[in-house]
Amino acid sequence: MDICFRRFQLMAKKSFSLIAMALLLSSCSSEPPVSLVTPSTPVTPGKSQQSQEPMRGIWLATVSRLDWPPVSSVNVSNTASRIRQQQNALTNKLDQLKSIGINTVFFQVKPDGTALWPSEILPWSDLMTGTIGENPGYDPLQFMLDEAHKRGMKVHAWFNPYRVSTNTKPSTVAELNSTASQHPSSVFVLHRDWIRTAGDRFVLDPGIPEARDWITSIVAEVVSRYPVDGVQFDDYFYTESPGSTLNDNETYRKYGGAFVSKADWRRHNTQLLIEQVSRTINKLKPDVEFGVSPAGVWRNRSHDPAGSDTRGAAAYDESFADTRRWVQQGLLDYIAPQIYWPFSRSAARYDVLAKWWADVVKPTNTRLYIGIALYKVGEPSKNEPDWMVNGGVPELKKQLDLNESVPQISGTILFREDYLNQPQTQQAVNYLRSRWGS
Repeated sequence: MDICFRRFQLMAKKSFSLIAMALLLSSCSSEPPVSLVTPSTPVTPGKSQQSQEPMRGIWLATVSRLDWPPVSSVNVSNTASRIRQQQNALTNKLDQLKSIGINTVFFQVKPDGTALWPSEILPWSDLMTGTIGENPGYDPLQFMLDEAHKRGMKVHAWFNPYRVSTNTKPSTVAELNSTASQHPSSVFVLHRDWIRTAGDRFVLDPGIPEARDWITSIVAEVVSRYPVDGVQFDDYFYTESPGSTLNDNETYRKYGGAFVSKADWRRHNTQLLIEQVSRTINKLKPDVEFGVSPAGVWRNRSHDPAGSDTRGAAAYDESFADTRRWVQQGLLDYIAPQIYWPFSRSAARYDVLAKWWADVVKPTNTRLYIGIALYKVGEPSKNEPDWMVNGGVPELKKQLDLNESVPQISGTILFREDYLNQPQTQQAVNYLRSRWGS
């Protein structure tokens, strides 16, 4: 605790709120895991499940303006016209989602090292204006909350915890450095020693305790200031690619002495972040739900007897995220694994994974939502031709039927919003509207 306190004394000199610091202080932990293979029995239950309607959710991505705001709006020189175009686009989307029967929007508020709200920790996102740090003239998060709640829809604030940028181009470096004279500046400027390159992106090093505290303080800022219904982290924890691995050797030498392997130490770091965020949200606003949307495969049975009968990329081994353990320990209110394969994909069958996750949550109070691949519907695929049959409707129907037939599955989340507007998905969209719409 003394180490934690000294850490926060240093952090207090930065732009972190006192309430976030107090919450974070109660969360410090540094015990290493007992073994590489996680236990097969639950550890502790989470908080009681709330009685609620089935989740019918959708992810609305802002990174690279994938779903919103409209790319064309950034080039509008008149501020009032730009704001009007962005807000109209969002309300039109919400009207469409409401007509389809969507009841929850997972809105990406931190797509990288910037914010879609007036933060005291992060600079304004360039997604709204084209320039990092430039005030867009309104609060996108508050606008989303007002408009969604007006329509009876919930909003979960979706954070990408570690990503700082989507590329490492010289122009991106220049944009990040340009925030040095702003308040707040980019973390790229304030804490250059936290920054690593991985997956051809600038990311925070998850092994640095202060970096994890910084992320937790950002979540605390949103939860304390906004009436969000939930908080979600996506599957980007440790993110590497074969040609762009994360060089955390120095961090491992500094902090990993108690661990037999770097992999075990990395999983411990991810565990600490989840613990901190979970405890912070529970202390600040217990009614705000906390969830994670990890890769669909926790571990393959070939690597762990508790794993699924699959042969896919595993979160435990590749993202260093022991997602099953978080469920068992009651750290999450819900988990939303991304099961983006059809029933016929033998390496990672939809039904095999959905039922495996149902067994994981069964003895706990963690809700299970299944993320499904709307983005694959209607797309030609040699390995997954099912998505092309009758506009993808039969495969979609089978997945939704399974979700509704397994008691432990509490709903479905579609990835992602803009695919509702694509020509190849229209049969599926009509089917969703007939199944879910009022």
